Amino acid sequence: MNVFPLKAAQNNGSDTGKLQVNVRTFARNRPIENALVTISYSGDPTSPVEEARTDSSGQIPLLTLPTPPLEYSMNPSEYQPYAEYTFRISAEGFENLDISGSELLPGETSVQNAFLRPINPEESFENIVIPAHTLFGEYPEKIPEEEIKPMDTSGEIVLSRVVIPEYVIVHDGVPSDSTAKDYYVRYRDYIKNVACSEIYATWPRDTIRANVLAIMSFTLNRVYTEWYRNQHIFGVEQRIRPG
Repeated sequence: MNVFPLKAAQNNGSDTGKLQVNVRTFARNRPIENALVTISYSGDPTSPVEEARTDSSGQIPLLTLPTPPLEYSMNPSEYQPYAEYTFRISAEGFENLDISGSELLPGETSVQNAFLRPINPEESFENIVIPAHTLFGEYPEKIPEEEIKPMDTSGEIVLSRVVIPEYVIVHDGVPSDSTAKDYYVRYRDYIKNVACSEIYATWPRDTIRANVLAIMSFTLNRVYTEWYRNQHIFGVEQRIRPG
């Protein structure tokens, strides 16, 4: 992979995107006022490019920041199509939080939610690292599945009809890893988060809509057949490209 000199592209400011940061309490999801958000380029956290404080709604003012050119995200490319920013968030009475690798695409608004925990005497800092986008980073091949699955073992159809669940279970590891944790994620948040990691927001709206429908269909199939207990439910096998 040939990584484009991203910081130079961001500084040139050929394109821009907008950033909104929301800071809330971890336990009760309440807004935190007067939290300090320091923004820097990922890879250079010691050189802040913006600083802002949250209002009574827990939001900083909408910021405009440099990004790589739009065309990088419209077709497969060796160049990284999004800017990466790091946020250091601090507020009185709460642990500091670093979020690294937050992605910003040209012409789009990125919303980054940050949840702060009350100060713990044994730990006063949390670091969250967002991995590279699946369309740009290097990841292992998806686990192959049989086209026709047996119905007489675990994974059989267990519901009389397809339903929209409130939560889905996400297994944080390969299916055979029984030590990996299972997380309960709201269905709506799961679909949103998978879409953000599988496609680019710069694509045509019809392309985005088609991909989201495919993600929803894949996920509901897993819920309906209960195959999600034995398989990853991250994303879909085929992504629909723009055009």
